[in-house]
Amino acid sequence: MGVYRHWRVEVEAPVATVTMQVQELKLNSYDLEVDVELADVVQRLRFEHPAVHVVVLTGGLDRVFCAGANIQMLAGATHAHKVNFCKFTNETRFAIEDASAHSGQRWIAAVNGTAAGGGYELALACAEIVLVDDRSSTVSLPEVPLLAVLPGTGGLTRLVDKRHVRRDLADAFATKAEGIRGAQAVEWGLVDGLARPSEFDQAVRERALALAAESDRPRDGPGIVLPPVEQPYRWVSVAADRSLRAAHVTVRGPSGSQPASGDELVAADASSWVLAAARELDDALLRLRFDEPELGTWVLHTSGDVDAVLDAEAVLSDDHWLAREVRLLWAQVLRRLDVSARTLVALVEPGSCFAGVLAELALAADRTLMLASDDDEEPAVLHLAEANDGWFPGHNGLSRLATRFWGRDDALAAARAQLGKDLLAADAAAAGLVTFTPDDLDWDDEVRLTLEERAGFSPDALTGMEANLRFAGPETMETKVLGRLSAWQNWVFQRPNAVGPEGALRRFGTGARPTFDRGRT
Repeated sequence: MGVYRHWRVEVEAPVATVTMQVQELKLNSYDLEVDVELADVVQRLRFEHPAVHVVVLTGGLDRVFCAGANIQMLAGATHAHKVNFCKFTNETRFAIEDASAHSGQRWIAAVNGTAAGGGYELALACAEIVLVDDRSSTVSLPEVPLLAVLPGTGGLTRLVDKRHVRRDLADAFATKAEGIRGAQAVEWGLVDGLARPSEFDQAVRERALALAAESDRPRDGPGIVLPPVEQPYRWVSVAADRSLRAAHVTVRGPSGSQPASGDELVAADASSWVLAAARELDDALLRLRFDEPELGTWVLHTSGDVDAVLDAEAVLSDDHWLAREVRLLWAQVLRRLDVSARTLVALVEPGSCFAGVLAELALAADRTLMLASDDDEEPAVLHLAEANDGWFPGHNGLSRLATRFWGRDDALAAARAQLGKDLLAADAAAAGLVTFTPDDLDWDDEVRLTLEERAGFSPDALTGMEANLRFAGPETMETKVLGRLSAWQNWVFQRPNAVGPEGALRRFGTGARPTFDRGRT
């Protein structure tokens, strides 16, 4: 495991205990640095400790589990930072839920003190919540009455969609700043169980061991060590074209022999292409999100051999814990791409390797241009594989292929019939897999005009348009959190009632009450 400032991780398989202890911030509140560390903890527990079947999340300060996000940080942050912060914390919570649902590594929140706002939302991300019954510890979502904002890490959605709290009770709870404790919290469905202070640790331990017995993870055996992702990357490169406000992101396909089984994947540690490329792409996307907000278009390229990509990803079909984790990691990285507020343009050219998992980049794009070349020796090729038909579901629970043809079953069936084939531009266009297929004469002009046009539009309008078009199909808890909730929270974060000189975020902790514009908009 890594060395953390704000978290203490103790592993005693089959249980790991993750303790939040933020010394610099009052009441275990958190900022981006705290959550970046938590995201690393979640990933390392999944990869480095296969024998850990249950993770207990608890607080390390007296009578405090977690008081949520640092309000002073939110009050003084730019709008872009607040939005990126909320999105990243949501993605970290989704990673916890993904581990519980798909990795056989269940998370339990041992709420050993007050859990307020984002602190309770952190508990909500766990599979189960046990609250200490000490007559003072409460759970609460006080954002509406105290801060004039929303529980921005999915709290409202998780109450009704995940924990099935009755809507009127959720309304009462989310407007009760002091929160709810004890038996009422259990009765309303806000927590799963209670334990008195003298019995709390033992009750949590017994529940953790019971859940651990249900896991399909290995009982022993080695994990793999994840080294820090360092730049320059080996498999990913990023080049900025500031004149067009675009970033060109290239993922290179594998070279050399790659693991062919789960055991070989373990032996390769973190050096295999199928794992290293995913981690590098994830790091690149996050750096672009936070560090390059004006590069509004991401141009997605690949380079390498199609067969090499398909051979390397074949290991992900192995019935092995590590193969599963790498497949789930790719799904997480691709979902991060889906919800990034950037235009995505994929360019399929000669020498590219949009195949299998890398074909997901083309399917994720808002537009995909594919060169219709007269060069018979090295034409541009798109190759869909089994991986594209469900290995990497989006936030809506569907593959990107199924999302692309939502409500058009015949078109989906025709696209599925192309699995396993090297598709030239005309074939890919006929199957509805690419947007445009310029020829050699028009290619450079079409690409340039596409990027110039995008650079000339309002970034706000593009973000709204793209987010509304990307998630066809059924709504899920995740699409509600990242779509509906995020849109409202982004709007609320710009309103004077929250962030103005007399707004609730600015006045919080000063003793002065906020002044609200009472008009409903």
